[in-house]
Amino acid sequence: MNKPQKWWQAFLKNLQQLGQRLAAFFQNLGRRLTRNRGQAQTKTTWQFKVNVFIQTIRSLAIYLFSGLLVVGALAFGLLLGYFGGIMSHESIPTYASMKRQIENVNQSSSLYFAQKVKLADVKSDLIRTKTSYNDISPYLIKAVVATEDDDFYEHRGVVPKSLIRAVLSDVTGMGAQTGGSTLTQQLVKMQLLSSETTWRRKATEVMLALRIDKYFSKQQIIESYLNVATLGRNNAGQNIAGVETAAQGLFGTTAKNLTLPQAAFIAGLPQSPSIYTPYQQDGTVKKDLTYSMKRKDVVLFRMYRHGDITKKQYNDAKKVDLRQQFQAPTTASSSTTEGYMYNLLLGQARNILIDQLIEQNGRKVATVKQDAKLYAQYYDQADELLKQKGYRIDSTINKKLYDELQDVTATQGTTFGSDYTETAFDDNLNKNVTITEKAQTGSVLLDNETGAVLAFVGGRDFTDNQINHAFDTQRSPGSSIKPLIAYGPAVENKVINSQTMIADFAHNFNGYKPTDYNKSIENRFVPATEALAWSYNLPAVNLYNHLKNETKVDVSSYMSKMGINLTNSEYSQLGIALGGTDRGISVEQNASAFATFANGGEHVNPYVISKITAPNGSVIYRHKSKKTKVFSKSTSYIMQQMMKSVISTGTGTQLAWQLNFNTSNVYGKTGTSNDYRDIWFVGSTPGVTLATWMGYDNFYGNSHNLTSASSNTNMTYWAKMANALYQTQPDLFKLEQTPVKPAGAEQHQVLTSTGTEAGSISYGGSKINLTGAKTNAWFNDGATPAKASANFAIGGTDENYKLFWDHYQGKSNDYGVVQNVDDNGDVIKRTTTTTDNSADSGTNTNSEATTNKDVNNSSGQNTDSGNNATDSNTTTGGTGSNPDTGTEENNNQDTNNTGKPGTTTDQGNTGGKDTNGDQATNNQPVTN
Repeated sequence: MNKPQKWWQAFLKNLQQLGQRLAAFFQNLGRRLTRNRGQAQTKTTWQFKVNVFIQTIRSLAIYLFSGLLVVGALAFGLLLGYFGGIMSHESIPTYASMKRQIENVNQSSSLYFAQKVKLADVKSDLIRTKTSYNDISPYLIKAVVATEDDDFYEHRGVVPKSLIRAVLSDVTGMGAQTGGSTLTQQLVKMQLLSSETTWRRKATEVMLALRIDKYFSKQQIIESYLNVATLGRNNAGQNIAGVETAAQGLFGTTAKNLTLPQAAFIAGLPQSPSIYTPYQQDGTVKKDLTYSMKRKDVVLFRMYRHGDITKKQYNDAKKVDLRQQFQAPTTASSSTTEGYMYNLLLGQARNILIDQLIEQNGRKVATVKQDAKLYAQYYDQADELLKQKGYRIDSTINKKLYDELQDVTATQGTTFGSDYTETAFDDNLNKNVTITEKAQTGSVLLDNETGAVLAFVGGRDFTDNQINHAFDTQRSPGSSIKPLIAYGPAVENKVINSQTMIADFAHNFNGYKPTDYNKSIENRFVPATEALAWSYNLPAVNLYNHLKNETKVDVSSYMSKMGINLTNSEYSQLGIALGGTDRGISVEQNASAFATFANGGEHVNPYVISKITAPNGSVIYRHKSKKTKVFSKSTSYIMQQMMKSVISTGTGTQLAWQLNFNTSNVYGKTGTSNDYRDIWFVGSTPGVTLATWMGYDNFYGNSHNLTSASSNTNMTYWAKMANALYQTQPDLFKLEQTPVKPAGAEQHQVLTSTGTEAGSISYGGSKINLTGAKTNAWFNDGATPAKASANFAIGGTDENYKLFWDHYQGKSNDYGVVQNVDDNGDVIKRTTTTTDNSADSGTNTNSEATTNKDVNNSSGQNTDSGNNATDSNTTTGGTGSNPDTGTEENNNQDTNNTGKPGTTTDQGNTGGKDTNGDQATNNQPVTN
C-alpha cells in the first residue's frame, strides 16, 4: 500500500469531503425553504403562522450550527497551530534511535561506576521476556488487533477521527474516555515517552506514531507492542509485561502455543491489568474472576465480529474454564546489589529527574517541595522512569577505590567500639524487639579540584544497617569545624596571622564557661597555629567571639559558600566554634568544605552522578562544576601551613608514622563531640580529601558513646584507608605537587612570646623592653607584624595580661601552668607543678598528671622539655542560655619529646554542656 508523503494530506482530503457534504446539505435545505414559502400562500392563516414559526426555528438552528462550525474550524486551526508550534521545537528521532527504543525490553535503568564499569540494573517490579513475531500465536495477534485497534492494518499510525473524539471528550468531559490511541500510539507511550498526560506529550505522541508507522512495518510494530505491554501479575506475584512472560506466568506455556481462550484472556489484560489479572500479590489466584472472564468473552466476540474466528470457535472458547489452567503459586527469586552504592545512585538520579520534571512543567523546584502531595507525584513519576524507561546513570565512583575502602572497613570494623545488644520498643512494629547497636562509620573520598566523589563508605554492613552514614546522616562536627568557621575567616580578614596570640584562660561568656579537654585550661596566651594543632577550645571560642562581636565578620557567608547552611540561632551561640550545631553536618559536607583550602579557596559542590543518558541515547543531564570563591589563595595557603602542624606536632602526629607515603603535603583536623559521641578526622593532600566519622546511631533513644581511645582508632582507620588508596592509585594524591606560595602570603618574624614586633611597652607604670626569641609567622595580603603592645592577644582580660607581664618580668606565678576547673567553672588549684628551667629533659609524675612545662622567662626563651603521652577528644559546649550548643574537641596523642626546647606538657580542653546539659570534658597534650 502506497503511503502519502504527508500524514495530513489524507486528513485534509477527508475534511474537504466533509465540507462538500455540508454544502450539499445547506443547498437542499434552502430549496425546501423556498418551496415552503410558495405553498404557504395557499394555506390558511393559522397554517401559515405555524409554518413561519417552524421556519424561524429552522433558521435559528442553521445559524447556530453555522456558528458552531465556524468556532470549531477556528478551534481546529488553533489546535493545528499549537501542534505545529510544539513540533517545531521537538527534535526528530533517527531510525536507529526509534528502533533501539521500541525493541528494548530491558526497560530498567542501569547504574554504573566510573570508567563504564556496570554496577547493576535498577530493580523493577516489572519483568519481561522478549520473543519474536513468528513465536507468537496468530490467535493472540488477531485478538489484540480486534480488541485494541481493529483498523491497525489500514491507518498510518493515528486515526484522526478517533483523535478528535478523544480531544473533545477530554475538553468537555463528556463521552467515553477512549484516549483515541492506536496500537502504534500505545507503543510510543510505553517506549518513547513518559506517562505524563499533557497536551504537549499528546502532540509529541502523534508525531512519533506517524514516524514509527512510516519507518517500520506493521509486523515490527505489533511484535514490539506484544513484547512490552503490561499484563498484570504472574503466579509469583510479580508484575509482568510481554506476552511470552504472560504465557509462562499464567498458563505455563509459550506465547506460540497459546490456545484461543488463553490468547483471548491475555489480549484482554492491557486495558486494565490490575483488575483483569488473575493473580494477587502473593501469587495466589483471585477468588472472584468475574471481570476477567467477562473481558475474555468480550475479546472473543470482537474476534468473531472482526471475522478472525468462526461462530463455533467463539462459542467453544467461551465454555473453556481457564481457572483450571492457571499456574500454581510460586516464590520469586531474589537478587542482591551492592547496597550503599546502589541506593545512593538511584536516589540521586531520581532527585535529578524530579527537578527536571518540575522545571519542564514550568514550576519552581523550591515551591513544589513545599507541597508534599505534589512532590510525591513527581517522585513517583521519576521512579517510574528509572524502573521502566531504560536510562543509564554514570557515576564518579571508582570501583577499585570503592572496594578498597570496603575491605579496610570490614577488617577494622571490630575495633571501632563495643556492640550493645538490648531490647527496645519498635513503634512501627508496635512490639519489643531485640537489637544490636554497633559502632558505625561513614567516609568520603573527594577530588579536590572537581568535587567528584571517588569512593565512600556508607557503613559497616548494609545487610545489618541500611543508613548511608556518608551522605544521609548529620552529626556534630566537633572541632573539625574550627578551620572553617573561625581560623579561616580570621586569616582571610587579617584578624590573625599564624602566630597571633589567643587567650586560653578561664572565662565566663555570660554564663557559658568553656574549657579545654578534661576541664582544663592552658592558663596562658597560645599562638594560633598551636591552638589549632592541639585543638584548644578556649582560643577557638575567643577567636569566634572576636570575629562576631569585635570585627563584625560575617562568618555565615563563608560557611554557606562552602555548602554548610546553619541557622542564625546557631551562629549566635559561641559554642558553634566548637561544632555545637542543632542538627550537624554530613561527612560529604565536611569533606567538601574542607577541600576548599586545597582548591585555592574555591569551593566546588560535591557530586556523584556525572551524567544521565535517556533511552534514545541523548544525554539529558551532565554535571557542570561550579566554583565559588570563598577564601583567597593566600588564606588557603596559610591555613594549609597551619594545619600541617596537626600532623607534624599536634593531635594527628600518629599519622606521620602510620602513613606509607610522604606526609609533608598532608594536613587535616580532628574532631570529637560530647562524651565521644562523634569522632572525626578530615585530611587532605593536594589531590584529594578523605573525611571519616565514627559513632553510634542510637536508633531507639540509647546513649551509647565511643571511648577516649576512639580518636586514635579513627586515625588508624583513616591511615589504613589512605594507604590502600595510595597503593591502588597513587597519582590521585598529587603528593609531588607542593603548593606554590601565593604572592599574598608572606612570612615575617615575630616574638615567640607575644607574636608582635620587638620594642618597648609601658605596663603598670613600668617600661618593659620586649625582646627575645623570634619565630616565623604567616601573614595574609600585605599584613605586617603588630607593634609591641601591652595588650597583644585576642580575648585577654586585664587579669590575664597582669599574670603574663608579671611572669615575663620574672615574678613567680601560675602563668602557663595547666589548671583544672570544677563543674561550676571555678579553677581548682593544682597540687603539684614542676617547672624545669634547665635545657635538659625531665619527667615528673604525681597522682593527677605528668606536667613537664616549658615557660617563657623574661628573655623570651623556652627552657623546658619533657615526655608525655596523653589523649584527646571533642565535646559539645554551649552558651549559658542555650546548653544545647557547642562542641569542643580532644585528640588522643602520644608525644615523646626529648631534649628539644619548648615541648610538651599534659594539658587540654573542656567545654560547656552537651545536649543533655551535662558538663563535657576533653583531654589532650600541648606543644608550645
